[in-house]
Amino acid sequence: MEFEIAVRRCEDPQGVPRLFHYYLTVDQVETPRFICENYGVRIAEETGGDACCPALTTSAARIDELMTLLVDNKVGPTGLADVVADWL
Repeated sequence: MEFEIAVRRCEDPQGVPRLFHYYLTVDQVETPRFICENYGVRIAEETGGDACCPALTTSAARIDELMTLLVDNKVGPTGLADVVADWL
């Protein structure tokens, strides 16, 4: 399941307008003793680019931190993997 969190418009270095949609992804992890939610992120560009990093953390506070970082810095699909690698 996923939820759209934000939409940001920006211009690339060549002045071309870009529109990014930021999504929170939620998967359920089931163990013999409990079920928990595992959060990830997806960024989709209006013109078709898309990147997803599912199942990054079970912490709502940590995924909120990452989502804020992505949205505030208008990270696009091509930059998602690098930002997530640094964040982890």
